[in-house]
Amino acid sequence: MGENVDDEGVKEALKTLHALGVIQGYEEYERLKEKLKIGLIVNPIAGMGGRVGLKGTDGDAYRKAIELGAKPISPTRTVEMLSYLRPVRKSFVLVTYPAEMGENEAKQAGFEPEVVGRAEPETTSEDTVKAASLMSRIVDLLVFVGGDGTARDILRGLSKPIPVIGVPAGVKMYSGVFALNPRTGAELIKKFLRMGLPITMVEVLDIDEEEFRRGKFVVRIFGYLPTLYDPALTQPGKIVTRHDELRDQLSLAKYFVERMDDDTFYILGPGTTTFVIGKMLGIDKTLLGVDVVHGKQLIAKDADENQLLSAINGKKAAIVVTPIGGQGFIFGRGNQQISPEVIRKVGKENIIVVSTNGKLRRLSCLRVDTGDPELDKELTGEVRVVTGYGEERRMRVG
Repeated sequence: MGENVDDEGVKEALKTLHALGVIQGYEEYERLKEKLKIGLIVNPIAGMGGRVGLKGTDGDAYRKAIELGAKPISPTRTVEMLSYLRPVRKSFVLVTYPAEMGENEAKQAGFEPEVVGRAEPETTSEDTVKAASLMSRIVDLLVFVGGDGTARDILRGLSKPIPVIGVPAGVKMYSGVFALNPRTGAELIKKFLRMGLPITMVEVLDIDEEEFRRGKFVVRIFGYLPTLYDPALTQPGKIVTRHDELRDQLSLAKYFVERMDDDTFYILGPGTTTFVIGKMLGIDKTLLGVDVVHGKQLIAKDADENQLLSAINGKKAAIVVTPIGGQGFIFGRGNQQISPEVIRKVGKENIIVVSTNGKLRRLSCLRVDTGDPELDKELTGEVRVVTGYGEERRMRVG
């Protein structure tokens, strides 16, 4: 079709093709013609505590993260997500909040957003609540960039039950509202624009960060958010490890400890399975932090990214991680201290996953979301998983 074909001509052509069963384009054309409004809210401080070993940025933790040299995460994740939408940017109206809460990132990605509301120079959770309240009255789909704390703020502010998508950029993302990564977040938006998607209600989960920093895992359901249903592009909510799996964890830990190499520096990620390995070693392993073991002795406790890089510099090292129950993430959820730089220094071939068979049965694959798309591609394929005493298997990283 040439550029001079008028709107009616396009419509008739699409209608004919649809009637012939050649394409499913007529409904998509009609939907795209509506120019749906997509709302965007960015939590500019989300995720900053990850690499510096904090467990979030609630309260005063944000200032501490800055003191430790933390860098913003969510602006980069936002621009990445929007870059995948750039080819279709004229098919919808992007509505954002001012400055660093969406406007800056949208313009950086080549959009001309409609800016609404007013944000304080130093944003707080109340700005997110106000933004959600305003935008939910004027947009068709609300997209936020942040973690579970941001999801709670969106839940508090939502004044109309419109669908919500979270683009993961926090330290912890246990709620079911999140896309797998920025790219799949963009794919969800494209599907919504083209054909719509079913709506489902998902749990908004979060932990008590103060208890989290003390090594106690206290998770609560704060409510439910409507979101787009596409299991291939969204993550399920976290499933807590079952008590009846402890025997399997003990068997796994015994086998792993017996096979540890005294020359290797082991980076032990967070989680109950690695915690049991620590107990088997007789060390004070943190439940929710990242620790380093050498010669079966603890040499770095609750380490941040810089401490990990220093500990393994020029040395033989391995990374030991366990997948998040129900989600399958081995990197990018609660263990951002194990950064792309750390992973590259250690090498893909030295990544060891430990998990009970019970947990693996609930997973279709393992997942990674390191914040580095190129590294994520490099990590796809198969990885070694220790599942019990004398038991190992290979699992696909998708």
